[in-house]
Amino acid sequence: MAIALDSNILIDILGQPSEHTPHAVEVLNAALTRGALIVCPVVAAETSLYFPTADDAEDTFKRMQIRLAPFGWRDLHLAGRIFLEYRKLAPKPRHRVVADFLVAAHAFHHADELITRDRGFYRHYFPKLKITSVGPSPS
Repeated sequence: MAIALDSNILIDILGQPSEHTPHAVEVLNAALTRGALIVCPVVAAETSLYFPTADDAEDTFKRMQIRLAPFGWRDLHLAGRIFLEYRKLAPKPRHRVVADFLVAAHAFHHADELITRDRGFYRHYFPKLKITSVGPSPS
C-alpha cells in the first residue's frame, strides 16, 4: 500500500509549528504503519524551500521514510484533463494552478490514498481517490 502526501502536510511538519503540526505528525506516524509514504515531484519542489540543498531535502525525506515517485504520462494527462474541466465548469475559478491537479492525479495512479489538509477540492475533482483530511475539525 502506498500513501501519497500533499505539500501542506509536510509544510506543517517542516515549517513553523502551527495548530496543524500535531495532527500532521500523528497522521504521518499512523500512515507509516499502513504503507509506504510517497510524494510526487510537485510536492518535493513545493517543500524544497525548507532545505538549504537538494541533498538535505533528499536525506530528510529518506529519514522520514518518504520516497519520491516520478510522474507518468497517465498522471500528467489526467491532471491536464481535470484542470481543463475545472477551468471550463467553475463559475468563478479560484486561482488554483495545475500543481494541485498534478498532486491528485499522481496520487490517483500511484497510491491508495492522499493525505492532505484540503478537504473539498480533491474530493470534488477526484471522487474515486481516497482522501485523509488532516487538521482540527472545522468549527
